[in-house]
Amino acid sequence: MTARAVWALGDYPTVAAEVIPALGPVLVEACGVGPGQRVLDVAAGTGNVAIPAALAGADVTASDLTPELLAAGSAQAERRGVKVRWQEADAEALPFDDGEFDAVLSCVGAMFAPHHQRTADELVRVCRPGGVVGMINWTPEGFIGQLFAAMKPYVPPAPPSAQPPPLWGDPGHVGALFGDRLTDVTARRAVLRVDRFGTAEEFRDYFRANYGPTIAVYRAVGADGERRAALDADLADLARRHDVGGGAMEWEYLLHTGRRVTPPATSRP
Repeated sequence: MTARAVWALGDYPTVAAEVIPALGPVLVEACGVGPGQRVLDVAAGTGNVAIPAALAGADVTASDLTPELLAAGSAQAERRGVKVRWQEADAEALPFDDGEFDAVLSCVGAMFAPHHQRTADELVRVCRPGGVVGMINWTPEGFIGQLFAAMKPYVPPAPPSAQPPPLWGDPGHVGALFGDRLTDVTARRAVLRVDRFGTAEEFRDYFRANYGPTIAVYRAVGADGERRAALDADLADLARRHDVGGGAMEWEYLLHTGRRVTPPATSRP
């Protein structure tokens, strides 16, 4: 199943609105987005970054592989009374000019593109020298990283060239991807408190119904009742282990920001 098809499964707009809405404003504030800036939200989904950036006065373009998410984001932006351009695009081959944007952001989005170096190269390419590149990514050790680890045994192996999404939450990995092309880099771990679910089973059932990657795993398991029961148990156990009280959880992420290095001026011969 293609990535585009996976993210069209279930109801990701509801997940974005009910579970992780606080993340977009965190990234917008960390990157200093303000009036008049040209901002690109990469793998924008329904605009958890794009809409707060537009509310801050920026000139915003939101790009994503999945038309269904762009349509939902457009409707949401209209309800919020802000203007955002919505464009279908692959994070690994962005259809924008070099240096077109003052800020290039992605919130738990571009991390799911399979080829990490290609994605990092594109984020830097479309950012102007001196502009900011900012990302929020789930960490390997955090809840969502562990969710993908729990689901991995139930799906066929990924192609050898595809890298695991939670690697984007490893500061060393991200630093190596961007190399010396970013300066003034900050990389800090933080947690999102999620209190949407009263029990571990409620989390499991919600993600089984709404979150595209989890739905895809259940489809891969198919009618195998034993494996389906094992998957049910593994996901509930994961949520139970992360329960900090009353069903609430703390999901760890990496906030990574930096400014694109300005090339040195060349003297005339």
